[in-house]
Amino acid sequence: MEENRRQTLDRVDRRILDLLQREGALSVAEVASRTGLSTTTCWRRIQHMEQGGVIRGRVALLDRSALGLDVTIFAHVKLSTQGRDAIAAFAEAIRERPEVLDCYTTMGEWDFMLRIVTKDIKAYEAFYLDHLSKLPYVQSINSSVTVTVIKETTVLPIE
Repeated sequence: MEENRRQTLDRVDRRILDLLQREGALSVAEVASRTGLSTTTCWRRIQHMEQGGVIRGRVALLDRSALGLDVTIFAHVKLSTQGRDAIAAFAEAIRERPEVLDCYTTMGEWDFMLRIVTKDIKAYEAFYLDHLSKLPYVQSINSSVTVTVIKETTVLPIE
């Protein structure tokens, strides 16, 4: 969230956010009960945080293995040029790829870091050859295949 859009959150707001990010399917009544608020007051606080962009959405977290998406790859991408047009063209193209879960611009040797999920190495190879390596301005790609997940969370450290 941009600095100028930050909302002042009190202890109760932070407790609501922590509950929702850990158990997004909780009803407003359950969140209210766990925070000691009335349902109406809790609902208003949640609405305020949604309207202010603190809560961007609510989703179901899926198990990749249960869906046959067993391979996670981190790919570092270097562009042939780093101008605004090159970065914008790559960013626009990468947003269209469902295999790419996250894409970050980085400083240093590489221009982008991507987190990619596929069903197997062959699927990643096809994605790499047919799409990733053909994106605008791509000069080089360094891919690392993960072996074991030590920690993976969507829970932000709200204090």
